Amino acid sequence: MNEETKYQASCFCGDVKFTVTGKPELMAYCHCESCRKWSAGPISAFTLWKPETLEVTQGQENTEGFNKNPISGDKEIVSNRVWCKTCGGHLYTEHPTMALIDVPAAVIKNLTFTPALHVHYQETVLPMDDGLPKFKDLPEEAGGSGELL
Repeated sequence: MNEETKYQASCFCGDVKFTVTGKPELMAYCHCESCRKWSAGPISAFTLWKPETLEVTQGQENTEGFNKNPISGDKEIVSNRVWCKTCGGHLYTEHPTMALIDVPAAVIKNLTFTPALHVHYQETVLPMDDGLPKFKDLPEEAGGSGELL
């Protein structure tokens, strides 16, 4: 995967298409309840990208977003989850407070998913014995405790 690789991605029906260019900042698994509910699965395989690497190439007008937790205590937490209005297919989640975009690995064509770690493993419903680091919440540099399980 080189810096100039442009990956195609789309929703389930194909009405919304977008690209991500370069390489993700991180590929990992999330076990938190929010991600499980959003992905409708026991685990979420995610990729994090710099926002400027994502370009919607078709169907921008057919996207909708939802921010479940706009404020948490005195700290603003923004996670705008974006989907296709036709099929409901998930597209990406904007995390402006982290300056990253989360794209589900499954929607990116031809991306070799190579996870580096697990986050929010204390909430897991699907234990995995894969040898990867399993963080109780998040790594310290991402605002978590950094505690490994």
